[in-house]
Amino acid sequence: MRLLIQLVAVAAVALGGSLVVGLVQWNAPLTLILGLGTAVLSVLTYRWVVRRTEQRVPVEIAKNHAALGRGVLIGGGLFAAVIANIALVGGYDVLGWGSVGGAVALFGFSAAAAVTEELLFRGVLFRIVERRIGTWLALTLTALLFGLSHLFNAHATLWGALAIAVEAGGMLAAAYAASRTLWLPIGLHFAWNFAEGGIFGTGVSGTDAPQGLLNAVTSGPTALSGGDFGPEASVYSLLVGVITTVVFMWLARRRGNIVPLRRSAEAAPAATVVP
Repeated sequence: MRLLIQLVAVAAVALGGSLVVGLVQWNAPLTLILGLGTAVLSVLTYRWVVRRTEQRVPVEIAKNHAALGRGVLIGGGLFAAVIANIALVGGYDVLGWGSVGGAVALFGFSAAAAVTEELLFRGVLFRIVERRIGTWLALTLTALLFGLSHLFNAHATLWGALAIAVEAGGMLAAAYAASRTLWLPIGLHFAWNFAEGGIFGTGVSGTDAPQGLLNAVTSGPTALSGGDFGPEASVYSLLVGVITTVVFMWLARRRGNIVPLRRSAEAAPAATVVP
C-alpha cells in the first residue's frame, strides 16, 4: 500500500503537469514555467507522501547542491561523448544555429521529466522494492520497467526501449545506489536529456520536440546514430551507459550501499547520503 500511495501521489502531479505542458504546445516561456513548476510540486508531493506513509524525513531528497551539480556535469559530459563518437563516424552534422526558444522550452520540459521520472522510478519503485529483493534485482526490475515505459513515445521501438532500460534505467538506479540521494540521478537525467535535445538538437527518446540550440541531423546506420528514436538507441549510448553503471555499482559496493537479497527492510541503507 505504501508503494501504491506514493506512486499515485507523484504520478498524479506528473500527469497533470504533462497535460498542462502539452496544452501550451511548446510555447517557450510557458513550457519553462510549467515544467519547473511541475518539478517543484513533484518534490514537495514526494516529501509529503513519504512523511505520511513512512513517518520519516525523506533524506534522499534533502537539499544537496553538490550532488545535483555533479549529476549535471556527468550527464552532460556523457551525452557529449556519445555525440562526439557518432560525429566521428559521420553520423552527426550541424547545419547551423537552431532555436533559442526551443532550447528554453526543452529546459523546462527536461526538468519536469527528470524530476518526476526519478521520483517515481528511483525514489519510489527502486527504493522500496530494493528493501525486499535487494539492490541487484531491484535495479534489473525497475530498469526494465523504465525502458518499457518509453514504448509509448512517438517513434518508439523495442530496441530503443531496451537500450533505455540498460543505459538509463540501470545507470540512474546505480547512481542512486552509489550516493543514496535522488539529486545525483535527477541532475544526470536532466543534463543528458537537455544536452540531447536542447543543445545538440537530436531526438529525445523518440518524442516529438522543438529544435534546440543547434540545427543538426543524424544519419547512417541506426545502430550507430539511433535513427528516429534518437541517439539513445545508439550502441555508443549503450556502451557509455553500461560503463557508467558498472562504475556507480562499484562505488555502491565500496560504500556498503548494496542491499543483499535476504537483507531486511530495516537494515537497508536508506539514510546513508554521500554528498
